[in-house]
Amino acid sequence: MKLWGGRFQKTTDRLVEDFHSSISFDQRLYKQDIRGSIAHATMLGKVGVITEEEAKQIVTGLRQVLDEIEQGKVAFDIAAEDIHMNVEQLLTDKIGAVGKKLHTARSRNDQVAVDVRMYLKDEMNEIQALLKDLVETLLNLAEQHTLTVMPGYTHLQRAQPITLAHHLVAYTQMFMRDIERLADCYKRTNVLPLGSGALAGTTFPLDREYTAELLGFAQVSDNSLDAVSDRDFAVEFCAAASLIMMHLSRFCEEIILWATGEFAFIDLDDAYSTGSSIMPQKKNPDVAELIRGKTGRVYGSLIGLLTMLKGLPMAYNKDMQEDKEALFAAVDTVKGCLLVFRPMIATMTIHKENMAKAARGGFTNATDVADYLAKKGVPFREAHEIVGKAVFYCLQQGKALEELTLEEYKELSQVFDQDVYAAIGVEYCAAARKVRGGPAPEAVKQAIARTRERLGCC
Repeated sequence: MKLWGGRFQKTTDRLVEDFHSSISFDQRLYKQDIRGSIAHATMLGKVGVITEEEAKQIVTGLRQVLDEIEQGKVAFDIAAEDIHMNVEQLLTDKIGAVGKKLHTARSRNDQVAVDVRMYLKDEMNEIQALLKDLVETLLNLAEQHTLTVMPGYTHLQRAQPITLAHHLVAYTQMFMRDIERLADCYKRTNVLPLGSGALAGTTFPLDREYTAELLGFAQVSDNSLDAVSDRDFAVEFCAAASLIMMHLSRFCEEIILWATGEFAFIDLDDAYSTGSSIMPQKKNPDVAELIRGKTGRVYGSLIGLLTMLKGLPMAYNKDMQEDKEALFAAVDTVKGCLLVFRPMIATMTIHKENMAKAARGGFTNATDVADYLAKKGVPFREAHEIVGKAVFYCLQQGKALEELTLEEYKELSQVFDQDVYAAIGVEYCAAARKVRGGPAPEAVKQAIARTRERLGCC
């Protein structure tokens, strides 16, 4: 018998029952649903809507239901539609008619809203912890490579010498913003909608602040219409999750390139690589490629939620049942990718000599030659033109800038002197950039310290 079936004269068509039901995916909310119901029953007993003895019976019964679910003793019923009605039915079967009082002053509309918020709060805490572990891993790796010179790139062309530490710290800044975005999203998720009813609140004298205290919510919603129809927090999470995946995907793209024979900057550990079914020599960066590919899934969750919500009038509409699969998919994908990405990075082998060799090619020190001239008083735009001609001459002669003789330099500009050679070695070029945020070892070490301080405050 349906818990809402009083006004209906026909049973639900089986096709509609299957189409309508959400228990296949929202059953993962069972902990949050039972926690919310325990708090609701406790509050009802406190304010006298039900007796304290009835509240105790309900709470005891709910805890028993929770234990049985976790022990695998419960088979959820598709006819009960969703996790909320399944739990209520299980409770009523266990404790009898008093179980039917649990839903007093509550709707599935505010019930699902509180469940999803509690679920997402829990998951955001877990994702933040994974991101913090990743940032710590990258900082530890950066500390080992403050002197490891490599080329920095623009347009995927060698640009200027930097260090591997500088490159790794760049990604820590991305992931720190992700951690902070989740913390900000958490604030807006941490609002209790329970007590809003279907859309118009209730005539019962609820103590919503007490319920919020029991469930660990920082605030209580101020408008019942908004409380049951709001899924901004889920959209916001999926947007934050999309940025996390974008950052992971960018990093994976570089890992994939670095692992090629053409770059040969790194080797991925065998435990985080795969082979070919036909080519015996292959060692494929499949983990990085899969993370790059799975990024689209999380983007899809974000666009799906936005599209589902864009045409909905107030307040709750059944369309909103579609929020959970998109949200769950985003959560699962981000967590799964972070879990495997961190050890993949931690176990890779870094070929410092290949990075340094690449940094010495492609005229990465050309800007430093121009800066040398500018420091001697040559206007930078003129210096830029002089060095451009020097590069063209080197290309014709098959030389690097540091291989030009002083006489060749002086043919380009009489400002050049013997000290030019000390100013354009790639190790010096990286080390000389001591400005805050630069690749010089002391600047990177300071950035690592500041990042660790930020991390400790999250």
